[in-house]
Amino acid sequence: MKKNIILALFFIISFDVFSQESESPNIILMIGDGMGLTQITSGMYSNNNKTALEDFQYIGLSKTHSYDNLVTDSAAAGTAMSSGKKTQNYVLGLDHMGNPLKSILSICQDKGYSTALIATSNILHATPAAFFANIDYRYNYEPIADQMTKSGINYFVGGGEQYFNSRKDKRNIINEMTENGYEFVYNISDYEKNKSNYIGFFTAKGEPYYSYKGVNYSYREDEPVEDFKGRESYLARSTEATLKKLKELSKPFFIMIEGSQIDWGGHDNDQEYMVSQFLEFNETIKVVLEFAKKDKNTVVVVTADHETGGAAIVRGDLSSSTIKNRFATPNHTASMVPVFSFGPNAHLFKGIYENTEIFNKLLSIVEK
Repeated sequence: MKKNIILALFFIISFDVFSQESESPNIILMIGDGMGLTQITSGMYSNNNKTALEDFQYIGLSKTHSYDNLVTDSAAAGTAMSSGKKTQNYVLGLDHMGNPLKSILSICQDKGYSTALIATSNILHATPAAFFANIDYRYNYEPIADQMTKSGINYFVGGGEQYFNSRKDKRNIINEMTENGYEFVYNISDYEKNKSNYIGFFTAKGEPYYSYKGVNYSYREDEPVEDFKGRESYLARSTEATLKKLKELSKPFFIMIEGSQIDWGGHDNDQEYMVSQFLEFNETIKVVLEFAKKDKNTVVVVTADHETGGAAIVRGDLSSSTIKNRFATPNHTASMVPVFSFGPNAHLFKGIYENTEIFNKLLSIVEK
């Protein structure tokens, strides 16, 4: 009798382990826009020589060039990672012949996944838009917003409200999406409290201002900077809230999280701006890793679309956590960028490969 009970318990435990291992894994893709190795190193040395990236299991390198240009832009790089094909700069979700591509987000939806996008840019900017839009020019924000209404994304966080409700065609897409089940919020507290399965959190009318440790940064925003004084950095907090929401939906999920303004600091050749944005991204990586370690069925991939600024550390002091950068250009560069991975099948991301392989590797995980 005792032997039968032991065998029964063994069967139950074995079945439970097998069930957990056979469940579709959650996928968290984090993209630090413009985040090359120097941006990471600068942030690390400015943070008592520590970064959350040190906890990842594997590291690879991604080749970032676009279809016809050694130096990519975010649209072509985003399309390569989201859809597995090289395309021309400024193009979203189309191959080099203009054929529409299906993104990993859309493929995940077809397989029953919940989905989310978070960015510190406007939500229609090149990187987030690469996961749902098919258009030949990345700055056509109003048509991209129209495509977003059909995307079926559960949660999105970012700026760009004006492209939904202050449009040239006079449509109010926010009202249209509300009629189709979305709820919209305009601050982090309301986002955390809202229990809807479909939420849009607009962080700004245009491109968000960004505050880190009391320092306010701006970029092409249409509201006075005084309106943003003291506004809290929302990336880590909204990521934590979104992961909780996705978990409560009780389905596997795909989420892309972009630290957009690392790139903007690089374009400005502004070391303080660039490093502050990496540090906020680093805090968000901590949130994601804590979730993945507890969940045990979540793969996390952290990479960049390209490097921006040609940044180099020319001097500094470890004891005071200070560094000095010099920049080679106000534009993007063609340097390879690192790929960090953690969780089930994380080993797939080691090595050196084209950025299109990020899509292929994620697809192989989803289709197992």
